Amino acid sequence: MFDWDKWQEIFATIRKNRLRTFLTGFSVAWGIMMLVVLLAAGQGLQNGAMSEFLSDAVNTLWINGGRTSVPYGGYNSNRPVVIDNGDYDHVTSTYSPSIFKSSASKNLWGAEIVYGKEASNYEVRAVHPDNQYMENNYIGEGRYINQRDIDEFRKVAVIGRKVSRDLFKEESPLGKYIRVNGVLFEVVGMYTDEGGDDEEDNVYLPVNVGQKTLSREPEEMTRMIVAYNEDFTNEEAKELEKAITEDLAERHGFDPNDKRALRIWNRKENMQEVIGVIRGIKIFVWVIGIFTIIAGIIGVANIMMVVVKERTREIGIRKALGATPASIISLIIQESIFITAFSGYIGLVLGVGLVSLVGGNINHDFFKNPEINFQIALITLGILVLAGALAGFLPARKAATIQPIEALKDE
Repeated sequence: MFDWDKWQEIFATIRKNRLRTFLTGFSVAWGIMMLVVLLAAGQGLQNGAMSEFLSDAVNTLWINGGRTSVPYGGYNSNRPVVIDNGDYDHVTSTYSPSIFKSSASKNLWGAEIVYGKEASNYEVRAVHPDNQYMENNYIGEGRYINQRDIDEFRKVAVIGRKVSRDLFKEESPLGKYIRVNGVLFEVVGMYTDEGGDDEEDNVYLPVNVGQKTLSREPEEMTRMIVAYNEDFTNEEAKELEKAITEDLAERHGFDPNDKRALRIWNRKENMQEVIGVIRGIKIFVWVIGIFTIIAGIIGVANIMMVVVKERTREIGIRKALGATPASIISLIIQESIFITAFSGYIGLVLGVGLVSLVGGNINHDFFKNPEINFQIALITLGILVLAGALAGFLPARKAATIQPIEALKDE
């Protein structure tokens, strides 16, 4: 049953110690608010990192040429290692049981794309059909590059949604012709990508057409991408990476242990490393938040100790008039829970409001859509209430042991 007299006493005590109660409540509210904001920030980091990885297939090796850093086989260091069509054919044929999709990629950065009076610069990638799988491209209109385009040397192009929006506005790009560095290509498809504008501002061409039409070195490629079997363990993926490295080292005459000669990104391994770092950041955030909240709880315990000390005489009178220890304990704990729960709720609301206000305007490559897990927030608030009860228990227990005679002597 609701005991209004008890609540009146609690509010009277709070009014009597406004500043002290405010400072204690502020520390609790600040702790909850910081925990909510930091957890949302951690989620934003995770969302950004995952969007970067999920914009491409995870079970892939991205193989790029580099420069040698040590002399080897009679060659000097600082020699460029350029991947070519022969390397691509060798790798895909040699490791076909382990590789089920593959694509070369010849990239031209800042190519001028023109349609009518509209013109801008985008990255052009000459690729194989399997590149659609590698980069998680989804066809919005038309189709992707296919094998017949390569076999028949067709001058066709697939453009990203951003390119279509920039050049064609609301008009469908299908069947239209664009100029890529002055060469006409027919648009046969428009793709979308989970990575958004950053991944939708590319133009894809058939690999051999792009190499021979737009490149001075028609056999060279920027990289090759191979997708290994999805059920591969990390150890099996690393063995494949090692074998490909040794093969290419033999073909190009560089030290297979030279990390700069060949740059290989294992997307799954990289993703797991990033997830591990983010998990560590989240644990650190929880530690910071919990210790901040503990500081607030200690403040609540201290204020309740002071309250008991100041009300010793009053408590003695209550016990002399027949008040039970349980009623005194419940009064102190109730006040402690009220201060803690109310302050925690204010901190939760402020944290949610701050994340909603600021978070919606943040959408960078590695930080996207900071979110609040309300279930965790409510559990935290529940734990805070429990901690408030514990914070009030020791002072309440001390109050319950006060002897009326000793209390009445207290000045």
